[in-house]
Amino acid sequence: MAGVLEGVRVVEVASYLFVPAGGAVLADWGADVIKVEDPERGDPQRGLSMGTLGATGASGVRFIVEQPNRGKRGLGLDIGAERGRALLLELVAKADVFLTNLLPARLRQLGLGVEDLRAVNPAIIVARGTGQGVRGEDGDKHGFDGTAYWARGGIAHMLSAPGAAWPLMQRPAFGDIMAGFVLASGVAAALYKLSRTGEPSVLDVSLFGVAAWQLAPDIVGAGLIGEENLPRFTPDDIPNPIVNYYRTSDGRFVMLNMLQSDRFWPEVCSLIDRPNLTDDPRFATSAARTANHAECIALLRAAFASRPLAQWRTRMSGLQGAWAVVQTPAEVLHDPQARANGYILPVKARDGAGSYDLVASPVQFDETAPELTRAPDSGEHTDQILAGELGLGPDAIAALRADAIVS
Repeated sequence: MAGVLEGVRVVEVASYLFVPAGGAVLADWGADVIKVEDPERGDPQRGLSMGTLGATGASGVRFIVEQPNRGKRGLGLDIGAERGRALLLELVAKADVFLTNLLPARLRQLGLGVEDLRAVNPAIIVARGTGQGVRGEDGDKHGFDGTAYWARGGIAHMLSAPGAAWPLMQRPAFGDIMAGFVLASGVAAALYKLSRTGEPSVLDVSLFGVAAWQLAPDIVGAGLIGEENLPRFTPDDIPNPIVNYYRTSDGRFVMLNMLQSDRFWPEVCSLIDRPNLTDDPRFATSAARTANHAECIALLRAAFASRPLAQWRTRMSGLQGAWAVVQTPAEVLHDPQARANGYILPVKARDGAGSYDLVASPVQFDETAPELTRAPDSGEHTDQILAGELGLGPDAIAALRADAIVS
């Protein structure tokens, strides 16, 4: 099935993960995304490690690169050189979207500001991803998701346990992935506007802004009722005991999320073989359970600690109230529900023989999962793009390569 953005051309001048993740979503949706990289260095993310784990890991697959760059075509091009910039602008002239994480000052320095792009393509949509936004004193300040999203955006503070010695460390690209999806959604809206009005947009998404959006209830609450009044609970003191984590006898965790406490309390009592607790005056109502939450939590902890996870899975399978096992990434990878819905999809390896799995973007059209292909090597499609999109012959391409303008 053709993607909903089939026929849309995107030129991506971006590195690391935030903006490339947005490009990957657009590729999932059917757009032709050309990833432009420096012909010598490539995207710095290609050499990025995760702790002591190398860029490729034990599998040999550059997993940090593959997820945000699948489905694209790779062009090695020195946009700092005048000839390289001219070739980039030729591509922009034929494109619908220019996607970048270069800061405003750097774009102006390169001659790739909005006015420069519009000079060759008045209808181009310019989509910019930044750390803190393009205005204000930090508009030209670099920002990764660990700083602009996780730390400055308040996420680290609110997800850390109250009184913790240190803020919680984030997982790699935690904010980048979300911000990339927001950026892709903005591009889709801008394409719709262009089709309706003929007016192109300049689109901005920042990691800081996405963090504020995700933390909106707490941020708004801090202004209206005071930050000191914002509730922050731990598994020891949460008022509703059946919205909590419980440890099984084999050290796994089950999450109950039964917001309608009075509705689901009887089936929890039946689940733990304590039907008498339904009418126990300490726990018979939501108010009573809140008043006696420490005692109720202790009782539930003892019950869940009496059986291994496998038994709880079986016993809980018929519950009406919401619950889930706290899964590891490997378990998510093999979760039958993820596979049935096409959330995790296989991609053919470079050798054409094997395959590996990537996570699909979460929006599906017409009840169909996208078709994913691997990320390009740096400059993998340079000849194809220069010949097919710009009409350059073999000799012209060879001359550009000899002068290190392309790779």
